[in-house]
Amino acid sequence: MSRLVIVSNRVAVDKGASRGSQGGLAVALNAALRRFGGVWFGWSGEVSNSTATEINATTVDNVAYATVDLRQSDYDEYYFGYANRTLWPLFHYRLDLVDFHKRYSEGYFRVNNLLCSRLLPLLKPDDLIWVHDFHLIPMGGQLRQAGCRQRIGFFLHTPWPALEVFRALPQHEAIMRMLCAYDVVGFQTERDFRAFGDYIYREAGGSVDENGIVNAYGTQTRAGVFPIGIDTETVTKYSEKEANSRLTQRLMTSLGNRDLIIGVDRLDYSKGLIQRMSAFQHLLENYPENRGRVVMMQISPPSRSDVPEYVDIRQELEAAAGHINGAYAEFDWVPTRYLNKGFARHTLAGFFRTSKIGFVTPLRDGMNLVAKEYIAAQDPEDPGVLVLSRFAGAATQMTDAVIVNPYDVESTGEALQRALHMPLEERQARWRAMYADLCRHDVADWTKSFLDVLSGVDVTPDMFVV
Repeated sequence: MSRLVIVSNRVAVDKGASRGSQGGLAVALNAALRRFGGVWFGWSGEVSNSTATEINATTVDNVAYATVDLRQSDYDEYYFGYANRTLWPLFHYRLDLVDFHKRYSEGYFRVNNLLCSRLLPLLKPDDLIWVHDFHLIPMGGQLRQAGCRQRIGFFLHTPWPALEVFRALPQHEAIMRMLCAYDVVGFQTERDFRAFGDYIYREAGGSVDENGIVNAYGTQTRAGVFPIGIDTETVTKYSEKEANSRLTQRLMTSLGNRDLIIGVDRLDYSKGLIQRMSAFQHLLENYPENRGRVVMMQISPPSRSDVPEYVDIRQELEAAAGHINGAYAEFDWVPTRYLNKGFARHTLAGFFRTSKIGFVTPLRDGMNLVAKEYIAAQDPEDPGVLVLSRFAGAATQMTDAVIVNPYDVESTGEALQRALHMPLEERQARWRAMYADLCRHDVADWTKSFLDVLSGVDVTPDMFVV
């Protein structure tokens, strides 16, 4: 059986007893690595002053974790620059925030090439190589140029932008050529796949057939939709256990008999946090019976705090929460709780279970696993309601959620009112449909479906002319 090699921007070392603090994706990929045996390779997350870029290696069970430190200039240009100030806003349709600085793009390709050169000596001839996310799009093309003939797949966790948005990127053709060097390219939704195909057809002059076979730039690859799932069973078990935990009980005591609306997101401008606060304010303003009876808790741990736009969104969110509290709070009730900190997955599962509404309203998102974890954590006898943005990839699967347009804050506020007063029978029916789908299409199913396709690709040398 082939060995699995995972390549990602960051590496999540499996520490056994601390798995409950890892994200669901890290748990799933570690599980796949343990099953196949293999290597997880990427940036260590550390910035070094050394000019050397030696591999840091550790082995747990039958999995080798190999990481490389970056120099300060590499971090500034590859990660801070091109990944976070060029590709991230572009892929989330925020052209107003994109910085097209030339040195950022040069650093992006340079660091990808550096990582490629450090990965090559670790590879075996029959390895399956699975590269993850927008940080490492060039990796496939660079591995091919270095003579790599193993099967290589790529999965994009973010949205893929529409043609006119992607063409704003000065390096759009180079990025697409590198993407077409992979054997398999996976997207979260049909919308992303169609946007990719639109570029292939209209800009590259290529074709995508009904089986996802892509012919462009003298190469052939296969593209498809692989919507990522969660570890549904584990999240459910966490929520059942944490329902009576000390932290969950503290939360319930602090609420009294009030209903809780919960949002959990990284502090990011793509998450629609300001619009979310405005929708909650609309609820309080237009349905005053909710005052004193509903609390909105927004958990937003810091993210990319060295990027100016993230400093701005933090200040805006703090101001929005403060404004609502100043306008509506009473001596014994504060309508919003804004927590600029993170919590362990099992703790959040307990919080989700106690919440009347899961409020998940990104302006653009590849999938959004919080939406899925919220449903997995619910009590089947008295489930809460998921209010979900139509622009989250999860909305294509979770059609029994209350789907909203987060830009329309008034309608979103109306949706909150509807969710707060939804009859038990309707809540149960919606929950059952979504939970059944989460069980069928969990993260293990996602991992298997992608690797099955990657394993079945016929490899011929003429496919890899870049």
